Amino acid sequence: MTTSGGQDLSAFSMLDLFRQEAEAQTAILNKGLLALEQDPRNTEQLAALMRAAHSIKGAARIVNLDPAVKVAHVLEDCFVAAQKGELIIEPDAADILLGGVDMLAQISKVPEAEAIAWRTQHQPEIDALIQKLSAIRTGKAVSPAPVESKPAPEPQPASEPLPKNELTPVRDTKPAAKAAVAAADGGERTVRVSSENMNRMLGMMGEFMVQTRWFEPFAAELQTLKTKQNELARLLEQACMARSEGQDDDAIAQRISDLRQKLIICRQLTAKRLEEFDFYAQQSSDLADRLYREGLISRMRPFADGVQGFPRMVRDLARQLNKKVKFEIVGQTTGVDREILEKLEAPVTHLLRNALDHAVETPEERQKAGKNPEARITLEARHQAGQLHITVSDDGRGIDLARIRRKVVARGLSTEDMVGRLSEAEILDFLFLPGFSTSETVTEISGRGVGLDIVRSLAQEVGGMVRVETRLGAGTQFHLQLPITLSVLRTLLVEIAGDPYAIPLTRIDRLVVADPGEICFLEGRRYLVINQRNIGLVDARDVLEINVAADRPAAWPIVVIGDRTSAYGLVVDRFLGESKLVVRILDTRLGKVQDITAASLLDDGTPVLILDTEDLVRSVENLLSGGRLKQFQAANKAALAKERKHILVADDSITVREMERKLLENRGYAVDVTVDGMEAWNTVRMGRYDLVVSDVDMPRMNGIDLVRHIKQDARLQSLPVVIVSYKDREEDRLRGLEAGANYYLTKSSFHDESFLKAIVDLIGEP
Repeated sequence: MTTSGGQDLSAFSMLDLFRQEAEAQTAILNKGLLALEQDPRNTEQLAALMRAAHSIKGAARIVNLDPAVKVAHVLEDCFVAAQKGELIIEPDAADILLGGVDMLAQISKVPEAEAIAWRTQHQPEIDALIQKLSAIRTGKAVSPAPVESKPAPEPQPASEPLPKNELTPVRDTKPAAKAAVAAADGGERTVRVSSENMNRMLGMMGEFMVQTRWFEPFAAELQTLKTKQNELARLLEQACMARSEGQDDDAIAQRISDLRQKLIICRQLTAKRLEEFDFYAQQSSDLADRLYREGLISRMRPFADGVQGFPRMVRDLARQLNKKVKFEIVGQTTGVDREILEKLEAPVTHLLRNALDHAVETPEERQKAGKNPEARITLEARHQAGQLHITVSDDGRGIDLARIRRKVVARGLSTEDMVGRLSEAEILDFLFLPGFSTSETVTEISGRGVGLDIVRSLAQEVGGMVRVETRLGAGTQFHLQLPITLSVLRTLLVEIAGDPYAIPLTRIDRLVVADPGEICFLEGRRYLVINQRNIGLVDARDVLEINVAADRPAAWPIVVIGDRTSAYGLVVDRFLGESKLVVRILDTRLGKVQDITAASLLDDGTPVLILDTEDLVRSVENLLSGGRLKQFQAANKAALAKERKHILVADDSITVREMERKLLENRGYAVDVTVDGMEAWNTVRMGRYDLVVSDVDMPRMNGIDLVRHIKQDARLQSLPVVIVSYKDREEDRLRGLEAGANYYLTKSSFHDESFLKAIVDLIGEP
């Protein structure tokens, strides 16, 4: 059996079909009731609601779901009464009517084997709901007592259980039919494809079958051409033999004439075949391109398919928080990759809940601020510059940057002095840290600090990014920039050590071709100044650990990657151009391959690895921290360095830093250096060190704070730390030891070997 939409329903039971219909009709009921709150006398909406309730009632009667029949019947009576003007559906009445819709959704999802037990358990609740709906129908005032079905809660991490008072989800955003098909197919994933899309694909497959029939006569013609070429070879051989045997010129001329005639025929036949081949090759290429595009379209779904539950959620939470909110969804027809659409539910839910709880003021607060008592929240989807842009915006109170700064300092994430020097973008980035929240209390709606972390995780997972714009008192916008599809990636192809690699365009800031004379050297590191900003340079071969020498052109091709807070220049061998690649996921048995996210094939069949830009940035930071690039490039002693004890030195004085490095390296230790406490803290978290040597007075983070950070970290707290400072007062020494340092030495210790003795005492010989 097949529906008019082209969907095969032969594997579905009658109950499966009822679930599918109930899902569609409850969506209509939810949407219609929300619209009626804005316009209670909308006759078109009332008619649609009445038809939806009537359809569910009829379908439920067929599958003998009596509770659903009764609930749908009393809902239908309410809508008929509203059509006649006997009832006006106000917010309190809408609460109860929506509770009836939720009950229908619950009933439709109960497994057949559990139906009797579920009905017995929930019968009192169903009876109470029917009584309230009947009271609405007769015009009696009824207090809107909540039904068990509530809006979906804020998604929680797997390790964090929901609080007892957390809202309970009822609506399953995945169609019931999917579960039925998955069960029938042994758990395989299924997708819905429109009949128009399927018909176009089948039509193109038919064209392809017709075109393949051309190959048989073409092969026969090629065989004929091969036979004529054999005749040519035979005639040529006979002419040569005649000449060598001294035959007369007339006989030789005749043979050459025959040879020319055969050659002309072969040329004509070859030209004709080549012309036909070019024609069919062009047709095949065009057909393959159309078939490929149609396949991509089949992966896309309208944005509306993934946001149907949000209007109801916003409405219910707004009433729960005693706020007035007008929610608008823009771009519902925008095509979104199925996989991205499925991943969007949790992050968008978090953004909407945060907007409702934190951003939107109460009507009284808005009136005092001269605003419309009804707040406005907008969810928008659009395609722009080859990307999918999802924006959640509100006209609420905005984000108080001063409050975030205070929270950052209070949690020990940074010092007050350093926070004061951070830009607005850098301050807003703290919102995305796991567990970070500006809320003073934890409620059932927000305050746990997990929401924005999930938003950024989604963006990074699919190769996108998230940014925030805010104006205090005017509102906030969260922008998600995501790829339009996960199956095709727009990339820059580069050559590294003779092999092609692909870098996603979404994370490339710019491309630069720099003359070596433009490169600056500072403390052994290479920099390029772009727009008055120092961009650290690193050889791509060092990052990918490719120990192969390769020629590089006189001007260096540089790919600038990173984010708003940091950027690095990746020096490659050549730019190969832009290309759209079909993503091929790596075999899961490989695990996570460092710096690589996927693979693909170029047009000529050459395999190419797609670089993971997130991993790449971390690898670059790891190499730049402490001068490991220089060590890697210098004497090719990487294996030896791994066997030696590894020490990190942090000092803002280049003289002291180099002295300590030389003392330790001459003793046999492997040494990395950093120029301040913040760089040392970032480096020690990313690397593996046996000991840290630190100064006290350094910019951004001093040595005492660095020691405290290390000793408070569960992974690093056992790492020995030696403080070396010019300050030799007893109170300074006690301050360093109280912070957790294992030794507090003065810089005069360089001359009497106290420094090296302390190192050996803590970690032994190199």
